[in-house]
Amino acid sequence: MRQAEIKITVELDDQNMPENILWESTDAETKDQVPVKSMILALWDHNYKNSMRIDLWTKDMPVDEMKRFFYETLQTMGDSFLKATGEENIVEDLRDYCAHFADKMGIDPRK
Repeated sequence: MRQAEIKITVELDDQNMPENILWESTDAETKDQVPVKSMILALWDHNYKNSMRIDLWTKDMPVDEMKRFFYETLQTMGDSFLKATGEENIVEDLRDYCAHFADKMGIDPRK
């Protein structure tokens, strides 16, 4: 069996606010730690039938980038849901909502 490891390091300030978020993976092309400004990690607990989440962003994450991050996350969640379930109709609804979200947030989906 093949195994891969993902490591996330969060550097905190005195008030436990993230200053830096770094990630690395044994499967990545580079073995360097890669800095990011925001992350969403969602895990499904099969035993308790609920999700566990970690949502973090650094103090200097720009609001316009956060809006884009959420837009792209919603879009890719639709891709994942379609791949996992084949539920095309509801994914089309999610895509419609993503277009609405982009419009309300002033996001150009083509960029």
